[in-house]
Amino acid sequence: MRASYLDKNLKVYTEEIDIPQLDSDQVLVKVESVGICGSDVHYYKHGAIGPYIVEKPIILGHELSGVITAVGSDVAMERIGSRVAVEPQRACKVCKQCKAGRYNLCPEIEFYATPPIDGAFCEYVKIQSEFAYDIPANISFDAAALIEPMSVCIWAAQKAKIEKGTTVLIAGAGPIGVVMAQVARAFGASDVVVTDVVEHRLEFVKKYGATRTINTSSETLGSEKFDVFVDACGVPAAVHAGILATGPAGRALLVGLGSDEMMLPVSHIQNNEIIVTGVFRYTNTWPIGIEFLASGKVDLDAIVTHHFGLSDVEAGLKMTANPAAMKVVIHPQQ
Repeated sequence: MRASYLDKNLKVYTEEIDIPQLDSDQVLVKVESVGICGSDVHYYKHGAIGPYIVEKPIILGHELSGVITAVGSDVAMERIGSRVAVEPQRACKVCKQCKAGRYNLCPEIEFYATPPIDGAFCEYVKIQSEFAYDIPANISFDAAALIEPMSVCIWAAQKAKIEKGTTVLIAGAGPIGVVMAQVARAFGASDVVVTDVVEHRLEFVKKYGATRTINTSSETLGSEKFDVFVDACGVPAAVHAGILATGPAGRALLVGLGSDEMMLPVSHIQNNEIIVTGVFRYTNTWPIGIEFLASGKVDLDAIVTHHFGLSDVEAGLKMTANPAAMKVVIHPQQ
């Protein structure tokens, strides 16, 4: 099969490699769609994210969907031919975090496209059968692939306890901000305000989730307070302002990939008993994401703006910097 690699010198190239061999509990997925994530771009530009360093060639990509073409000896043959969305991780199942149901925090987690684990910019991948979720015919492969970033938003919404009547402020109208706005509404939020400095992105999110928008290059948040603040941009100033706009007993969720250290309004956090927490991936979110897509509560096809084949992964990575790009998708079979 063909696979796209990034090496330690940040060079992207395509190579022929063997199709993965399956363990007894795994399935082989012919990959149809892979979304490009900000982490893929970060590895491409910098070769590392925190302690995860590209020291040898790696296949990027972890937002994926496809069709099961083979199964391990312990998996029912009936799964062959199933259209699936893939949860791209493997936990140990025996550590303290796994046993507590927090397998996203498993210290032994193997996550696609996180060094040294290969990802999905290739024609076939293997995954444990339980992490390949059947999708109905009315969900496209592109949308199914994007259940992965939507899962981050679902996990954030669950941690924030968003429900009917909750008011939500989101910093950033990029792909995560737009999906977060839709997910917040799907969970019942009555008011979803999204901030950004790029007007055409604010206009876009008005169509997909936001009840109101604020261009912070010319407007301020004012004195309004929200039940929940979600950072989807990683900009320190936006995080600071968002926490200040979080009301008493509110929750601030840090989703965006930003600075390792930030100045926070500690007195506001203390005096209002605001809970500030990080969001690291997800657990048990795919069934919810599939229901949101199948029912039309969330539209992920709408955010896909560009498509590239496997030989053009580098062009896809570069395209993410284009202001006109919302979500870029790779099609490994092309």
